[in-house]
Formats: sequence, structure tokens, C-alpha cells
Amino acid sequence: MALKTFVKDPDADKDYGVDWSGWLATGESIQTSTWLSTPSGLTLHDDAIVGAVPKTYVSGGAVGVVYTVTNRITTDANPARTDDRSFLLKIEHQ
Repeated sequence: MALKTFVKDPDADKDYGVDWSGWLATGESIQTSTWLSTPSGLTLHDDAIVGAVPKTYVSGGAVGVVYTVTNRITTDANPARTDDRSFLLKIEHQ
């Protein structure tokens, strides 16, 4: 399955999120959310979880580089479940 790709200006500071509502079991919620990016060069900040949608703001990036941004969650299920979802972020002037 191909990763969804977004385009961001290098000077933009935008929020991105992953909707986990279709993956979570009934009554299950997100306990923790961590954001990662590769290669280095993006700043991920001001994380929040809004219902089933963890969000982060992304700033920076080098023009022409495509970054993989990954959201890793752990749920409150017993035992806890952990999974990742990623998207691509292409940096170009807009």
C-alpha cells in the first residue's frame, strides 16, 4: 500500500494528524502517541491527542527532500496494543 503524500513549504508550520478511529476497538483509546521523522531535518512539536486523532505540528525541512513521518501509538487495552502509521512529506516552495 502506497503511503499518502503531502506537500509542505519549508517556511510553513502546519499540523498533521492520523485518524485511528477505524483501527481502535470499541471502548479502546490512545494512551500514548509519539511522532518520528526520517531523515532528520523536520521539527515536530506541540503534539496533542484529539479523540482518536493524534496531531503534531511540523516545521522546517529542506527543499526537494521527502520525509517519512510516523505516528506510533499505544492503547489502553489490556494488554496494550502498539502500532505505527506513516505518511510522506515532500518539501517544496509553494
